[in-house]
Amino acid sequence: MFKNFSWGHGVIVALGLFMSFILFMIFVYSNGMQNSELISDSYYEDELAYQEIIDAKNNADLLSEKPVYIQNAAGITLTIPQNVKPENSNVHFELFRTDDSNLDVKKDITLDGKNQFQIPAKVIFPGSYTLKVKWKNNKKPYQVDYDIQWK
Repeated sequence: MFKNFSWGHGVIVALGLFMSFILFMIFVYSNGMQNSELISDSYYEDELAYQEIIDAKNNADLLSEKPVYIQNAAGITLTIPQNVKPENSNVHFELFRTDDSNLDVKKDITLDGKNQFQIPAKVIFPGSYTLKVKWKNNKKPYQVDYDIQWK
């Protein structure tokens, strides 16, 4: 079989293998790649306002007690410490999904009598989230972020 194999045959085999490799990279490998979306449609405007977020996180770092969350079958329950008094008991949260913005949850809520709120499990899909909790106290912004793996 290899007796009649010349350099011309070798070039054709090499080109065939190269073309097969390129087609594999186009059709098979690209299907395994995750969806990557822009985090925000107004990226540059958000970047200009980022100093406010830095200040809010620094304010939250100075708190003696920070909000804590608990995951259970009913959802995610976030408890604000009693010494932290958000204005009018209003808190804004964002449950941010990095790989699919359609699964993001954003809402302004009022805390209950125990300084808690719950994100129901029915609005959370399995995957990785960032929970951003924002509030104001005496016109001073606060923000804490948590990385959450929902299963």
